[in-house]
Amino acid sequence: MNAIQARAFKDDVLNIVSQIPAGMVTTYGYIAALAGWPSHARMVGRTLRYTPGAEKLPCHRVVNVVGRTAPGWSRQRELLEQEGVKFCPNGHVDMSRHLWEPTENEE
Repeated sequence: MNAIQARAFKDDVLNIVSQIPAGMVTTYGYIAALAGWPSHARMVGRTLRYTPGAEKLPCHRVVNVVGRTAPGWSRQRELLEQEGVKFCPNGHVDMSRHLWEPTENEE
């Protein structure tokens, strides 16, 4: 990925995250795929962590593929629960109820 592609990726990631509806979550990998770089899930996390202003987006609505919240961010679960997101007994988001996969019209 060159510098121009990296900027486009960052912009795409931020745009996708801004669209996640309250009460829903999506995954780092799904965001990467929507941005055109399906093997770059970790880069999605880095983008959200290190981009100034990203904290104004609903980043708490992004979890890993099994619904695990970000390590070291204890408030993420609280924010999700405030939106009505349910968790399984193992502490992961109930992905069968809350996974957001946009249709082509939403992208």
